[in-house]
This record gives sequence, C-alpha cells and structure tokens, in this order.
Amino acid sequence: MGRKSKSGGCCGWLIVALVLLLVVIAVVYGVKKKLEPDDVIVVPGPPGAVEKKYANALKVAVQFFDVQKSGKLEDNKISWRGDSALQDGSEAKLDLSKGMYDAGDHMKFGFPMAFTATVLSWAILEYGDQMDAVNQLEAAQDSLQWITDYLINAHAEANVLYIQVGDPETDHGCWERPEDMKEKRPLTQVNTSSPGTEVAAETAAAMASASLVFKKSDPIYSTTLLEHAEQLFSFADKHRASYSKSIPDVKPYYNSTGYGDELLWAASWLYHATGDKLYLHYVSGKNGKYFANWGSPSWFSWDDKLAGTQVLLSRLTFFGEIDSSNSVLQMYRKTAEAVMCGLIPDSPSATTSRTESGLLWVSEWNALQHPVASAFLAVLFSDYMLTSRTTELLCDGESYKPADLRKFAKSQADYVLGKNPLKMSFLVGYGDKYPEYVHHRGASIPDDATTGCKDGWKWLDSEDPNPNIAVGALVGGPFLNETYIDSRNNSMQGEPSTYNSALLVGLLSSLVTTSSAVQSFT
Repeated sequence: MGRKSKSGGCCGWLIVALVLLLVVIAVVYGVKKKLEPDDVIVVPGPPGAVEKKYANALKVAVQFFDVQKSGKLEDNKISWRGDSALQDGSEAKLDLSKGMYDAGDHMKFGFPMAFTATVLSWAILEYGDQMDAVNQLEAAQDSLQWITDYLINAHAEANVLYIQVGDPETDHGCWERPEDMKEKRPLTQVNTSSPGTEVAAETAAAMASASLVFKKSDPIYSTTLLEHAEQLFSFADKHRASYSKSIPDVKPYYNSTGYGDELLWAASWLYHATGDKLYLHYVSGKNGKYFANWGSPSWFSWDDKLAGTQVLLSRLTFFGEIDSSNSVLQMYRKTAEAVMCGLIPDSPSATTSRTESGLLWVSEWNALQHPVASAFLAVLFSDYMLTSRTTELLCDGESYKPADLRKFAKSQADYVLGKNPLKMSFLVGYGDKYPEYVHHRGASIPDDATTGCKDGWKWLDSEDPNPNIAVGALVGGPFLNETYIDSRNNSMQGEPSTYNSALLVGLLSSLVTTSSAVQSFT
C-alpha cells in the first residue's frame, strides 16, 4: 500500500506541474500579444528555401560578365570567346587589357563600367550569402575583380584616371569579333586640366564598395582599393567639372546630366568602407543641401545615383548605426520612402509610367534598365524594413508592408523572365524562348570565321540567328505597347549591357531564397 501510495503522489505532482507550466505559457503569450502589435514582422535568419526559378536565372545572368571580359582570359567559360585587346593601354605604358566591353560593341567606357562594379559590389555585400547558397558567389566576385583590376591600373596617378579605351567612331564603324580587332585603341583620361568629377567619383564608389567585398578574403587588395577610392574622391571633389564638358566627345554615348549625385554616392560608400565621419558630414552638410534634391524621387541609373544613395544611407537609420533622429539622414530616408511609394502599384503616389501589364517603362532605349534597377532598390528597402522590424511604409496616409515591395520586385523580375504578353524571356539563355538576334558582335559571328573590320558587316545583316548565344545578356526590352522586334539591327531593343546585367544579378540574388536577413557590411 505504501509503495502504491507513493507512486500515485508523484503522478499527482507531475500533473499539477504540467498544468502550472501551461498556465505560465498562456499568461506569457497573452502578455506578449498585448505588448506587441498583431502585425509584428518575423525577422528572417540565414537564407531560406531556394526559389528555383530565380536561382536558375541567376546562374544564367552572371555568365554575361564572362561574355564581356577583355584581356587574357583565365579559366575561360565561354567556348566562343578568346583573348582580346591585349595591348590596351600600351601607348601609356599601362596594362588596361582587363575590364569589360560595354555592350554589343568593343568599347571600354569607364563611367558605366565603374557603375557596374559598384552595383555588383552592393549585390554581393547584401546578398552574398544567397549567391553562395546557389554556388554563384565566387563567379560574381571573380567578375567584380576583373573590373577592379582594370580600374586600379586606369588610376595611373592621384589626379589622373583613364576613362575610355577605344575610339567610338572607329569602333562603331566595324563589325568584328573582339579577338580579331586590329584597329588603334586610343586612350582618354581626366586630369586636373580636363576634370571629370562624375566618372572619378563613380570609380571611387566602385573601389570603396569593392574594398568591403574583399575585406576579409583579401585584406591587402581591399586596402589598395580603398586607397585608390579616397584619392579619386579627393580628385573628383577638388576639381569639379563634368566630364561631358571637359571632353565633349563623350556626349553621344554616356553624357552626364550632372556630378552632384556621384559625389554623394561616392561619399556614402566611403563612409561605409572607412567609418570616417568626415564622409558622413559630407553628405549631411552643404553638399547634401546642394545636390541631394530631397523630397523629389528619381530613377536609379548609370547617370543618376540619387535614389541609390538615399536607399544606401537609409541603411544607417534602419539598423541604428547612426542616431535615427539625425534630421538630414531622415531626409534621405524620407525621399527613399517616396521612391518606394512611387513603385508600389496601388499606392496613392504610384507612378503611371508602366506598361499595361505592369512593367515600369521610362525610356524606349534600354527600357528594362529602370524596372530592374527600381526592383533591386525595392527589395533592398523591403529587407531593410524586415530585418529592422519596421512594420509599415506610409504613402500619403496608406500603409504598406515589406511584402508589398517584395511583390513589386518579383513582378518586374517575372516580367523579364517571361511572364509578359510575349511569353518571352528577355534574359538570353533562360527559358524556352528568348531573343535570337541579339545586337552583339561576338555572338553574331561564328568563332571560326575570318573577318576584318569591314567585311564582317554581312553577319549583322544575316537572316540567320546568332551562331553563338550571348548567355546572360539582358536585352534592352519591350516598347511601351509591349512589342519586341527581334532583329540584330534593332539596337534600341536588342543590345545588352554590362550595367544592366549587374542590376539584374542584384535583383535575382535578392529573390534566390525565400528569406534572408541583410547584415552589416563590416
């Protein structure tokens, strides 16, 4: 009887303890629900489940950088590409053989190439873990370094930067493979006599952001990049002049509409790379007042970096790296919020610059640049909100969530990948249907053909599809009426560019997994 009674007593106490535990859990849960709003955002952790569609598209998109590489190719992954432009820079006793060709031609334009590097760095810094989850991080870093190696050599002296290799008139007068080029490749530089603030500042931004990418893996290289970045920023700031005015010949190709945005962009990246508050004061003081254009949303592009700067500086207030009460940084963030409100389709301040199917549409030339760039910024801002537990974005009194921004970003990515009236992917090599007549010399000429500058034009006019696939190329995109003419002569719609690819790689990297918390750059 005694033994039985003792067992019964233990069971009774166990039941009582379990009941008390359940009561405590219920009370704690109830208190927590009262203290927290119903729509508290769950902060994501490491990369979640892989989104196969975006992962596959990313694997395709990163390959375009290999297609565009100049110089002696190492571990060449593109069967129809070979060494080219090995003597670039020799007239100045420099090695400018690396870098990337700008688009379907063989020019090396420093301004958009540096922007390509800055955007690619940003994508790696924010979403490198997601790239790594699908084995694309190493490829992205390799492509970035191919550009930054070139930029280091192009910055020959503290106040001298070579900004162009090749003569556009001569280059555009030929249709040939880069491996067969025999024309002269003259160099163009900015210096104290012919300054170029925007191109020097953009190159500084590229090197500062890349220094963060390589900070842990190659600290010596990272330090070298940062030294160049600081020198270039000083040059850009002290010798202020638009390169379009100093060198009028650049106007027909990458004409700059102003350099203030590049100065703020570069200073923002230098602050992130160095932690030096002088750069923070630069964007917060008179330069911000002169150049930031607070309260006026703009489109992010190779020519206008203001929206990118606003989102980048918003990072500081989202994550408490800078006191969120900083009034000037709040002005950057408020403008970034206005940019976001313009992108969400049902926002009261939504832009009407869209096709009937919902693609942002700003320009008939290179139409996909703006929707892809905007979508990249939108998903960044969404992830900043998500990671910092910011529950809402107010647009003229209407409330939106991070998920609304991500939904918009996905809609633009999906359009590019084939969810459009044409049911065609604008990313070459992705899906069952994509452009076959891309305006790209190397892709259009058989790799065993022997042609020179002039006799290669027959390949431009050929009615056959390109013999080589410019895998990863993001073509210019549709007209406003959502039509696309797949013709090699249609450069307006059919020519790809490296900077478009950098933006797309950033966007796809952000969507590769279902969730991921953004982290500190340092």
